[in-house]
Amino acid sequence: MTKKIHVDFGLCESNGVCMGVIPEVFDLDDEDYLHVLQEDVTPENEAAVREAVRQCPRQAISIDDE
Repeated sequence: MTKKIHVDFGLCESNGVCMGVIPEVFDLDDEDYLHVLQEDVTPENEAAVREAVRQCPRQAISIDDE
């Protein structure tokens, strides 16, 4: 079962907290729009992705099991 990062862009305020936690997965462009660079949650990045989920001020990030 693959775990994927999900961002609710209706809630996301592009605060960049997630990018500060794991910049190889989350990126803010020059117009402050959040991009998910890698949507798969892997054993290597899972702890940091979960920390980004936990720290999101708007709780806009989640992990979906597919």
